[in-house]
Amino acid sequence: VVEGSQMLGQAIVATGRQAPDRRVVSANMVFLRPADCRRPLRFEFAELSAGRAFSTLAVQVLQEDRLCATGTLLLGVVAPEVIRHAAEPPGVPGPYDSPPYDMGVTGRDVRIVDSAYTNDSEAPVGPPTLDAWVCFREVPDDLPLHAGLLAQFTGHMSIAAALRPHKGIGQDQAHRTLSMGINAISLSLHREVHADHWMLYHHLSTFAGDGMTHSECRVHDEGGELVASFAVDAMVRPVPESTTDKLDERTAL
Repeated sequence: VVEGSQMLGQAIVATGRQAPDRRVVSANMVFLRPADCRRPLRFEFAELSAGRAFSTLAVQVLQEDRLCATGTLLLGVVAPEVIRHAAEPPGVPGPYDSPPYDMGVTGRDVRIVDSAYTNDSEAPVGPPTLDAWVCFREVPDDLPLHAGLLAQFTGHMSIAAALRPHKGIGQDQAHRTLSMGINAISLSLHREVHADHWMLYHHLSTFAGDGMTHSECRVHDEGGELVASFAVDAMVRPVPESTTDKLDERTAL
């Protein structure tokens, strides 16, 4: 299936093509149903407002006649700042002091602080946090593309952060005994993104219960500047018994 954060990133890039004099400052998307990665997606935009400082677009992501995701994007013109403050970065080792993790994505380097990310349900428990350094290689000088690449990674690790404190629960159970998936992402971009430089994604799961998880996350550059903030709502719940039976039948075949 197509990752939700991939669709969010594509929407950001497409929006940047339509308004090159503005940058996306906020992007929100809700994922309604799975999208098949073997078939094309269609992005449809509608202008909701167009002011001198800000404009707003609604987006729908469709596959044939099925609505897969919907959201809004706020674009703004950069203005002289009157005030400034930002959250401090977490005190974690840098990218070259963190072991690499291969997700099989060409042109993207990922390094996990303290090797804390794992799919193994038998891994040691830890706090509901995950820190990952991410850098994309050979990215063109195209600011919307850089912002879209930052967005593309926002859906990768929030569920894993929520699972980390719970013994015997891991992502290796996804789509087998547990249904896991991202329901919604809300992303705020605070400054220009340079995805071909190291970015530190700090994931903090603030709640897990009632079959849902919530994470509040930040992205800092290697110098510690806050680049973006995002929140992720996801589901972690038992697979219905009838679905489990079907999966067992397919495995036997």
